[in-house]
Amino acid sequence: MATSHCESPLLDDVVEDAVDYKGIQVRRSTSGGWRSASFLIGVEVAERFTNYGISSNLISFLTGPLGQSTATAAENVNIWSGTASLLPLLGAFVADSFLGRYRTIIAASLLYILGLGLLTLSACLPSSQLQVLLFFFALYLVAVGLGGHKPCVQVFGANQFDGQDPEECKAKSSFFNWWNFGVCVGSLFAFSVLAYIQDNLSWGLGFGIPCIVMVLGLFIFLLGTRTYRYSIKREEENPFVRIGKVFVSAVRNWRTPPSGIASEEESRGTLPHGSSEQFKFLNKALLSLNDLNEPGKVCTIAEVEEAKAVLRLFPIWATCLPYAIVYAQRSTFFTKQVATIDRTIVPGFEIPAASLQLFITLSIFVFIPSYDWIFVPIARAFTREPSGITMLQRIGVGMFFSIISMVVAALVEMKRLQTAKDYDLVDMPSATIPMSVWLFVPQYLLFGLADVFTTVGQQEFFYDQVPNELRSVGIGLYFSVYGVGSFLSSFLIYVVEEATSVVGATSWFSNNLNRAHLDYFYWLLAALSTVQLVTYMCLARSYVYNRGHHNLA
Repeated sequence: MATSHCESPLLDDVVEDAVDYKGIQVRRSTSGGWRSASFLIGVEVAERFTNYGISSNLISFLTGPLGQSTATAAENVNIWSGTASLLPLLGAFVADSFLGRYRTIIAASLLYILGLGLLTLSACLPSSQLQVLLFFFALYLVAVGLGGHKPCVQVFGANQFDGQDPEECKAKSSFFNWWNFGVCVGSLFAFSVLAYIQDNLSWGLGFGIPCIVMVLGLFIFLLGTRTYRYSIKREEENPFVRIGKVFVSAVRNWRTPPSGIASEEESRGTLPHGSSEQFKFLNKALLSLNDLNEPGKVCTIAEVEEAKAVLRLFPIWATCLPYAIVYAQRSTFFTKQVATIDRTIVPGFEIPAASLQLFITLSIFVFIPSYDWIFVPIARAFTREPSGITMLQRIGVGMFFSIISMVVAALVEMKRLQTAKDYDLVDMPSATIPMSVWLFVPQYLLFGLADVFTTVGQQEFFYDQVPNELRSVGIGLYFSVYGVGSFLSSFLIYVVEEATSVVGATSWFSNNLNRAHLDYFYWLLAALSTVQLVTYMCLARSYVYNRGHHNLA
């Protein structure tokens, strides 16, 4: 240790724009990298165990102890999931503007733990209005904790790798794969252990264990404090204020630019070539920023380019929303379907309905290492892309698998309804339908395969394509896809419920699932997702990557 104070570190061993916990410039050889990322992946394992332990079986608690209808419970689950997925934008703002990621993670973890403690208490109370109020207060306090935790831990982990170093740059790409592998570890135990405890032992214990695990996760995070690389907070204007100022100025200067400006923009590569029709509104918004960096204007060139980089993400963001609607079904209607069938795995043991989500996890367990070790090297040999295929190509492939999963889910539901008719169980909703649980496994496996491509690709895309200082916001944008998607799912359920509950008709979401038509709903989602994929492909082909990435085409 003494020699480190006497000798100057090698230039290539110094990490630019990073310091240690004491504020001293860090060396590559003694900080960050996988040694620090491992702590943060461990934190994520604990957090995902906690999150999925609550969310995966939430619909069972709402329709069970709280006595809500299937449609109402599904709407409530989606609204809570949407809120929990939108709050990361607020958490990112707090982290990037005020507290920094390290302090935000600690504060969010404490709120998270408090919410889980109150949730455990509410589950132990007798059924009453007080129980309902305390339960939902605690549930949304957990959502606030999630809002600060989600965007910061992943970005903080990715920032342990220096993007300017070739080797660490490759490791950063792998980090997103192994991050999701850690997510799977946590979710696997949540689906297999907690769901069983909640269904067969006690909801209080089922909520209490995640609280203890979250305390352990905070302890793991603090253990890595001395090894982390901390980004230097520069003495300059708040990035949110900078971008907001650009957009306000752009609105004031909104006009149709001269034709020469458009050609100059395309020649500089800041707009997609030949995409003026597809991006007509977006192009106009971008071109309206051009005059803001002229002499006497309030915005610099760097500020305008920063705003453009954020604005270009929104067409991709919007076309990901139908995928998020499909994503929301795995923890709601899938679980209610499986609850109606024979779930006996071995004599005397029946798997909880929510536990079938572990097949999503097992699918990811298999495909993430295969993707990283087999698919990427083979694809790299053909495409010359360091990551095998581009981020947008990866997202598109996952969208295709999500469509297939909806088609399979619709066909399986048709089989379940026919089996109920064959055995005269249509008007016996509490009876067990003699149908093998293994018939439902393929739709879960396809969901996992879609995750390997789309969710991991979205994380890397929204992290990579925003300005450096806004990377927490980038991850917040990724989570907001699923937040808005959950709200849209809740709205779609409401509309379908109202439309199909006319006099003399049976709702698609009837409490008696044997008379419902979830298969129709899945066909509807498959059709919406197909339209989405076609639109996404058109937009993605014209997207121009920042920081030297290649175009999708």
